[in-house]
Amino acid sequence: MFTGLVEQMGTVDNLKVIDTGQRLSIKCQGWLELPEKGASISISGCCLTVVEAVQEDSGIVLHFDVVQESLQCTTLGSLKSGDFVNLEQAMQLHTRVGGHFVQGHIDCVEHVMQVQDCVEGESRLRVGMQSIDIDTVVPKGSITIDGVSLTIAKVDSDWFEVALIPITLQETTLGNLSTGDAVNIETDMVTRAVVQTVRRMHQN
Repeated sequence: MFTGLVEQMGTVDNLKVIDTGQRLSIKCQGWLELPEKGASISISGCCLTVVEAVQEDSGIVLHFDVVQESLQCTTLGSLKSGDFVNLEQAMQLHTRVGGHFVQGHIDCVEHVMQVQDCVEGESRLRVGMQSIDIDTVVPKGSITIDGVSLTIAKVDSDWFEVALIPITLQETTLGNLSTGDAVNIETDMVTRAVVQTVRRMHQN
């Protein structure tokens, strides 16, 4: 479980094809403690398990095994060496939940329709809704884009918008997005549960 508050950006160091899919290696700066083998880390919104963490002079290199399902259903399959990714370690019981509860289970991949600069450094990001469950996207509700917890500002029939403040643009990969870019989407787990419950009630 995560909060959607990105701790740092990492860089894809190496990609290697393995029997089960792909070995993904990411270079990042140090945390207070070196992540242990088996630890869960959100990579641009995708929950992956550390298979090895190596401390080097230039930082930490984290290694993950990514299965075919994850490569096909998220943006992880399109990563290249040198690409930036958002990183967040799993939350702890004493953690302040400044974002919202994020599982790291991607609902779908959607595409950026528009990036609009607003006043005082704020930007509006418009994302399409071709595959997403539209009923789970509500104004003022929560949504996760590439692992970043955001508040939905506006919803239309085939898109939604979020506002990005300067620190989000500076400290996450969202500041590098352009029209047409693919992004990982995870809708709010509470909203999903309510929608599914109401649908079942109507079916009965």
